[in-house]
Parts: sequence; C-alpha cells; structure tokens
Amino acid sequence: MDAIAEANDLLRGKGYQERELGVFPAPRGKALLKGARIISPMSDEAATIHRLVRDVIPPADELGKKTLRPADLRRLL
Repeated sequence: MDAIAEANDLLRGKGYQERELGVFPAPRGKALLKGARIISPMSDEAATIHRLVRDVIPPADELGKKTLRPADLRRLL
C-alpha cells in the first residue's frame, strides 16, 4: 500500500469521511490534504503528509467543530 492510501486509511480510522479530510495524489509525486475540516488544501511530499496524518491530526471527535489550519499543522510536524 502506498503512502496516500495508508494516510486515507488512517484518516478513516480517526473518524473522518473523505469529504471532511482526505489525501489525494498531486503532480510530481506530491500529495494533497484537503476537505471541509481544513481551511485550505495542503500540499507536500506523500511521506510528509502521511506522517502528518499519523502523528499530528487528532481524531475527529477530539477536533470537534474546529477547522485545521495548514500553518498550525506544519508547526506541529
């Protein structure tokens, strides 16, 4: 399984639906984290986005009604 598919599995395990938060392939081997729970899409290397999903993004029930900010996510990475 590749980093994008694994990141999406992790997001589903954390309680997110794809429309809320999902990882998608982007040009030049990058990945794009986007959805209704993030203010603007975030693009980076697929391995970096995978690590971000695994280590930084909280479970959906912990996030509550808050919206993620790419700058905050990068700072926590």
